[in-house]
Amino acid sequence: MSIRFLGKIKKSMFRKKVLLSTAVVMAFMGSIESTEAQTNAGKPKKVKENLVEKFANVSPKLTSNNANPLLDFIFTADPTAVEYNGRIYVYATNDHQQYEKVGKDGKNSYEHIRTLVMMSSDDMVNWTYHGLINTAELAPWSSNSWAPSITSRLEADGKTHFYLYYSNGGVGSAVLTSTSPVGPWTDPLGKNIVDRSIPGVDVDAPFDPGVLIDDKGIGWLTFGGGSAKTKYMPDNARIVKLGPDMISLASNVAKIPAPYYNEASDLNFMNGTWVYSYCTNWDERTEWPYNNIAKPTACNISYMTSKTPLDVDSWKYRDNYFKNTGDDNVGPMTNNHTHLFKFKEKYYITYHAMYLQDYFGTKGGFRNVGIEEIEVDEANVNIPMVKATFEGTSQLTPLNPFVLQQAETTAGTSGQVQFEAVGNVGNMVAKGKADKQCLMVRGADFSKQIPVNFEARVKGKGTIDVYVNNLKGPALVSLVCNGKEWATISKKIKQKIGKGVENIYFVFNGEDFLFDEWKFIY
Repeated sequence: MSIRFLGKIKKSMFRKKVLLSTAVVMAFMGSIESTEAQTNAGKPKKVKENLVEKFANVSPKLTSNNANPLLDFIFTADPTAVEYNGRIYVYATNDHQQYEKVGKDGKNSYEHIRTLVMMSSDDMVNWTYHGLINTAELAPWSSNSWAPSITSRLEADGKTHFYLYYSNGGVGSAVLTSTSPVGPWTDPLGKNIVDRSIPGVDVDAPFDPGVLIDDKGIGWLTFGGGSAKTKYMPDNARIVKLGPDMISLASNVAKIPAPYYNEASDLNFMNGTWVYSYCTNWDERTEWPYNNIAKPTACNISYMTSKTPLDVDSWKYRDNYFKNTGDDNVGPMTNNHTHLFKFKEKYYITYHAMYLQDYFGTKGGFRNVGIEEIEVDEANVNIPMVKATFEGTSQLTPLNPFVLQQAETTAGTSGQVQFEAVGNVGNMVAKGKADKQCLMVRGADFSKQIPVNFEARVKGKGTIDVYVNNLKGPALVSLVCNGKEWATISKKIKQKIGKGVENIYFVFNGEDFLFDEWKFIY
């Protein structure tokens, strides 16, 4: 992630903004045709709905079949990811904290961001929001929390330990640890793991960490940023081996000779090879020594490979594989930050783009995380070009509506819905307002059973109207709630529902009404 005080890089970014296409603007206005989610178990059904007539605010995800951005009620950026127990957990910079501080007319200059966002999915289109990691409380000595990078490892105590590195502003990189992907998190060092006090850390901004555990269980950390030595070779990318505890350093800091380097270090390991990717700068490509490799475009993602990562001469520039999202007309030009990961035998790239600025009525540079599937040649360690899109990924498996699901699991929302933390760490609940709001999940599998009851765990005074497939006609079931304590309320379904794979819409309202969990019963 760029920081404003680095000067002309950031300024040029804001000068390069481009307008969204007419089609995208129409989608943001919520007046287009809604298409049901495509899953492996069913074909999409087209439904015409003017959702603007029903709700005060309509996310573009609610009026389309788009899977991007992952969360549509909060600004997020600079993603990283880790797999655990069949789910992919994504962590991001909380741009929304900046947005809430400066307002829709303010700018995203990042200085108010002191939290990180957590979310997860097992199907790549329905995302569970797990809330925030409050670095201001966990590490009060730190200044900001940007651009996380996470890894995990089964340790000697029989538990999986999670190691989350993040930018402490531009002055260094810090680390948090946990034995759960959603916390509670602890600060094991009380200081940066890398900053300019460490010998060999000779860059202005030792931030944007990228972490990896290789096939031998050894941890590695990349980082870097700041003033360039030369345009072609800024000499700001660094790598270091981590100690067995993952919170200490076990080697000298080594250089990675990354051409036109800017920021956003990321690290992967495949087929015995270290794969380092980074965001290039905005400078003109006046120097380029390769005849068989195209010059990287401005502010894109390029990658390099090595078999011996601490040897500066071992690194080989390979190519660029992800252009600026503005070049793909997915929002305006912005800075670029990605993470490449594998989940359920497929490779994905997660990144950010300015998907939701129109929805929130701002032009301040606030970003959202998206994901694309990418075909990676592991054997030859080749990464092909992939484009940012609004459509995003396809659903891997249908959602099971007959097991307990969380209200904070969504594929689209309206009303700029709000959530708050309740109960166990990582659990959120949807919070009602006086006006109607909508939560939608995609691709729920009703092909084998027809539900007879619907139940939800709720608190307060409010209503939940449940629709399947579309929002036309009477609700499938209406739940009226009026209790001061948490309770699970069940109601018989009287409307008919056909077998198939469908979207589910939960329309709820009630000031201070809380909605936690739901499931259908057959």
